[in-house]
Amino acid sequence: MTVHAPATPPDPTAAAHPAAPLHGLRVLDLATLFAGPLAAMMLGDFGADVVKVEHPRKPDPSRGHGPAKDGVGLWWKVLGRNKRAITLDLSSPGGRDTLLALAADADVIVENFRPGTLERWGLGWEELSAVNPRLVLARVTGFGQFGPYAHRPGFGTLAEAMSGFAAITGEPDGPPTLPPFGLADSIAALATAYAVMTALTARTTTGRGQVVDMAIIEPMLSVIGPHPLWYDQLGYVQPRTGNRSRNNAPRNTYRTADGSWVAVSTSAQSIAERVLRLVGRPELIDEPWFADGTGRAEHADVLDEAVGAWIARRTRDEAMAAFEKAEAAIAPVYDVRDVVEDPQYRALRTVTEVEDPELGTIKMQNVLFRLSETPGAIRWAGRPHGADTGAVLSELGLTPAEIDALREQGAV
Repeated sequence: MTVHAPATPPDPTAAAHPAAPLHGLRVLDLATLFAGPLAAMMLGDFGADVVKVEHPRKPDPSRGHGPAKDGVGLWWKVLGRNKRAITLDLSSPGGRDTLLALAADADVIVENFRPGTLERWGLGWEELSAVNPRLVLARVTGFGQFGPYAHRPGFGTLAEAMSGFAAITGEPDGPPTLPPFGLADSIAALATAYAVMTALTARTTTGRGQVVDMAIIEPMLSVIGPHPLWYDQLGYVQPRTGNRSRNNAPRNTYRTADGSWVAVSTSAQSIAERVLRLVGRPELIDEPWFADGTGRAEHADVLDEAVGAWIARRTRDEAMAAFEKAEAAIAPVYDVRDVVEDPQYRALRTVTEVEDPELGTIKMQNVLFRLSETPGAIRWAGRPHGADTGAVLSELGLTPAEIDALREQGAV
């Protein structure tokens, strides 16, 4: 799939191309910050009509997260892409009634309020499903809709801590380590998009929508491996091992002669053997402990010394070329400057250009995957706060006078 940015900013009132796989799907994004809005963005990338609903006086905090240019938040340009931006005060009568009217024609609502908040506003599942029995309501919270922690404020950082991720991340003699980006939120977003599509598929059989209860603490736990099973059957608790793995070796980052870093992985036995032959230590392959990943991991000091010493005598380009010739697994350790220049990323168009009315030509990550017949596309970057309120409410059938009345009430 090749995604080409248009020469001029597209009209955000225009629908996605009919070939887009989610064309015709209407999504209301009521969520803030990352997991919920990112899931809605993923649906929008493949053609869903996503309407971002923000408070009239309290925009999504992601608009102010991270660096800005000329007062325009850059993170929002990615997170808000392919969304039309409207404002509604859901706690007001006018905002509530307008949301219910929008929900009547929607397929999905994504929200991340604390449990009970929508119910307090008269917008709970009972009211929403009454106006639209086919609606899918995705509820994304830190701890889920029930249980002793359900009403606590929840963020991805807490999931990274509580899932066991931080406990196994970092050097053995160092503190638990948190990622410097929204890892748990991003994983929860992927899981939410998957859950929404699962619920929509079920709707084709049942004719009914349903509630998706997504607790951010759960997807993070599911991706860190079989730790609960190890503990259940063996009483085993994985310690922090830095860049090493308890499952195979050599597996680490190694410094090159020109001061760069490379990462080596030997998850497959054949790759491990190729690496040791390449670095001139074939005798280690004959050691009994070399026969499986666990045995190699127990002798990581020996293997790291062998591989690290060989790499330290070569530049990054020399090490990369030798590993590639030997069909062994290696990668350079990149920062974002390397990413945007890398020929493989360029071939895949992983980072693409988008025309934006506020900032001109901007670069961002492309859609998440390539479909050969019904590709996704970035139609526009994140829109200004409330930019599409009038257009969306007009589509709902409200007259200009009715929209003005809602504005006077503070409902929009």
